[in-house]
Amino acid sequence: MGIKKYNPTSPSRRFITGSDFAELTVEKPQKSLVAPLKKSGGRNNFGRITVRFRGGGHKRMYRVIDFKRDRLDVSAKVVSIEYDPNRSTRIALVEYPDKERRYILAPLELKVGAEIISSDNPEIEIKAGNAMILKNIPQGIPVHNIELVKGKGGQIVRGAGTSAVITAKEGDFAHLRLPSGEIRLINLNCRATIGQLSNIDHSAIVLGKAGRSNWLGHKPHVRGLAMNPVDHPHGGGEGKSGQGNPHPVSPWGMPTKGYKTRKQYKYSNKFIVKRRK
Repeated sequence: MGIKKYNPTSPSRRFITGSDFAELTVEKPQKSLVAPLKKSGGRNNFGRITVRFRGGGHKRMYRVIDFKRDRLDVSAKVVSIEYDPNRSTRIALVEYPDKERRYILAPLELKVGAEIISSDNPEIEIKAGNAMILKNIPQGIPVHNIELVKGKGGQIVRGAGTSAVITAKEGDFAHLRLPSGEIRLINLNCRATIGQLSNIDHSAIVLGKAGRSNWLGHKPHVRGLAMNPVDHPHGGGEGKSGQGNPHPVSPWGMPTKGYKTRKQYKYSNKFIVKRRK
C-alpha cells in the first residue's frame, strides 16, 4: 500500500507516481460478482451532453458491492483483497459458511483469513470489517460505509483512506464528524462498518501526464476564456482579454468560484449541526 516512483525515461515519467498494489492478493475478480458497465460519455437519455469533459477511458467491469451488509449474525471469512477500477479504495471478497460470496469495502486493517460479522447484537467485537448499528458503536471509533436511511445501505464515507467518528449520541441520533469536517446527525439505527478504509496513499498519487487522465475518462477541460462568445460568457475579445462582466460565471450564467448554490430550505439542513469548511 505504498507509492511507487518511476525512472525519468521521459519528461512526463519524471514526476509520475502510482500505487505498488502490494496489498492485493489476486489479480482477477470473482466472475459471479462482476457485471457489464456501459459508459455514458456524460450524455443523458436524449444523447445530449449534461456533464462536460467526460469520455473515452479504459473499459471496466462493475464489481457488485454489498453496501447493505444485511446478512446478520453470520460470520464470513475474508478470501482476498482486490482492486476495483470503479472506486479509490480496495475491496475484499468474503465467503459465508454456505459458500455464498460477496464483495465489501476493505478497511485498512483487514487481512485475508480474518472473520467478520454484521449484527445488531451489542456484544460483538469492535474490529475492522464488522458492521453494526450506530447505537452499539462507542464514541471515537472510526467508521465508514454509513447509512443515511435505515436499511438502504451505506451511502457516505466510501472513498480511499476515509473514516468518520461518532462525537456524541443524543436522543435518536448520533453526531458524526465526517471527513469533510461536517458534523451531521444520523439515526442510531443506521448501520456503519468499523475501521478506516484502505489505500490511504491514493490522494498522494501524481498522474504526471494528460494521457493518464484520459485513461480515467477525463477529457481536457477547456477554459471559458479560450472559447467564442457563442460558447461561453467569458469567450471572445481581442487577444488575451479578461473575463468581462459579469464574472466569473458558468457557461449558463450562474456566478461561480465560491458562490453558494445549495437550496436555502433543503430537507437535510436540520441534520447538519456544523457545515463543512
